[in-house]
This record gives sequence, structure tokens and C-alpha cells, in this order.
Amino acid sequence: MSTLAAGIACDNAGAGLRVDISPRRGVAAGEAKGIGMATDDILRIGVAGALGRMGHAVAEVLHAWRGLDITARFDQPEATGDATLPALTSCEAALGLCDVIIDFSSAAASVVLAQRAAARGGPALVIGSTGFSAQEDAIIARAAGKIPIVKSGNFSIGVNVLAGLVEQTASRLGGEDWDIEVFEAHHRGKRDAPSGTGLLLGEAAARGRGKGLAQLRAHTREGAAGERPPGAIGFSVMRGGGIVGEHSVVFAAADEIVTLSHSARDRRLFARGAVEAAVWVAGRAPGLYDMVDVLGLRG
Repeated sequence: MSTLAAGIACDNAGAGLRVDISPRRGVAAGEAKGIGMATDDILRIGVAGALGRMGHAVAEVLHAWRGLDITARFDQPEATGDATLPALTSCEAALGLCDVIIDFSSAAASVVLAQRAAARGGPALVIGSTGFSAQEDAIIARAAGKIPIVKSGNFSIGVNVLAGLVEQTASRLGGEDWDIEVFEAHHRGKRDAPSGTGLLLGEAAARGRGKGLAQLRAHTREGAAGERPPGAIGFSVMRGGGIVGEHSVVFAAADEIVTLSHSARDRRLFARGAVEAAVWVAGRAPGLYDMVDVLGLRG
């Protein structure tokens, strides 16, 4: 079994499914074409990790988006798919059929997908998997030298606005008088901790203080861990039930506390952001982008 087959793979190419409800930002005929851009007014979308929670949510959103076609869906090799959506196909077939692939599979599978897409010169990728190691992040960054990739720990508009507020707040509440703690909660099935969103918020706080998260991140607290290191950014994690996503960043001083938070009520909000990213990245130059770029919030 290949490395990719351990995470995402499958088998018979579906004909695709046209959808007919206008998006907020659609694909118009005559737009400039490039890597990952369809040759007509239909943008061909692939869904990796198609049978997971987010794979189903992405398919639901694509059903309600004019100008987009679910051209390929793929998952683990033993997966049989479901009768209500286009048939599962192989990863290799999807790479040849699609203009953009939306990927919510796993970190290991996303790395191999990025390598294979880069080797072919396309398609473009939207990566929402989390739990990447530094080495895996570096591999995806190299792949982005050949194809456009949008990679984000969270595709919610609200969360990305929250990250901007966290960065600004951290810059204004600087110094060691204000401790920073990132609280995050997800469903019992989530495997990585802290979550990609939790790390995204921690990185925003660290940027606000002019440093990298690796310099400020507090180690896991358990047992006789001693006092909190001055200026450290800590993480508190909960896993339970069916929680979609709860995130708070707390700035705590001796006499006051400031809390910035976001609550997700439906994972389709993340799917909508990922589809927005797929529309945005089609035809872009090779590069590694994130939701700040997609939302036009850079700088």
C-alpha cells in the first residue's frame, strides 16, 4: 500500500454533479485561466477525505453553489462510498480530473497529495487537515513552489477575524504582566491537540508580541509543574461529545481579564470557507496562501 493509500485513496471516476445556486463569489465565463482553472465556466472540484465529517459538509455546500462541479471524491482504499453522492474515485484519477481539490483528510495524506499534485503541476489545493509536524509543513511549502495551495487551520471568517484581534490585543497588552491562555474544545473524535485553530490563535498572539510561538509556548502542565513562565502562551484542551468548535483567548493580568472568543454551531461554516478558498485559488500563481489572503485581510 502506498503512503497515500494509508490515508486517502479509492476507485472509479464519477461523471460529476452540476450544482445550480449562485455563490457569493462565483466563477464567470471568460475569467483569466491558469493553474487549477477550468477551461469553461464550470470549476471542477475534488473532495479528499470525502467520507469524513468535513468531506460530507463540503459536498453539501458544493451542491448549493452555481458554477462548481463535484468531479471526484476519494477516501481510504477500503471505503465504499454512499449512494446519495457521486461515486468514489482514485486519488490519481482525481488529480487528472479536477481544477482544485479540497482536502480535509489527515496531515500524512495531505502531504502526499501535495507532493503528487506538485509533480503534475496541478491541480490547486485547499488543505484543511491539521496536526502537521514542522517537517510536513516544510514539504507542503515546497509543493507550493509549483502549485497554488491554500492551507489554514480554520476556514471560518469569524475565526480569522478573531485571529487579527488576538494579534492586535497581544501587541497592546504586551510584557509579562499579561498571561495568555488559549482554550479550545472539540468533539470526542478529534485526534490532534491543540487543534489547528488553537495553534493559529497562539501564533497570532505570539506575532503580536513580536516572537514565534515556539519561543513562547508553555509546556503541558501536569503534576508539580511549577509556576507559569512569564510571558508564556498556554493551551487548555477539551475533547467531548459532538462539540463543533469552541475557542477563547484569555489575557489575564493581576487585576483584570480580557477574553476574546468564537463559537462554531455548524461545521458547514468551515466548508463554506473552504469552497470560497477553492474559488479564490483557481488560476492563482503558485504559492502558499491562507484565509487571510482569501479574505483580503493581509496587511
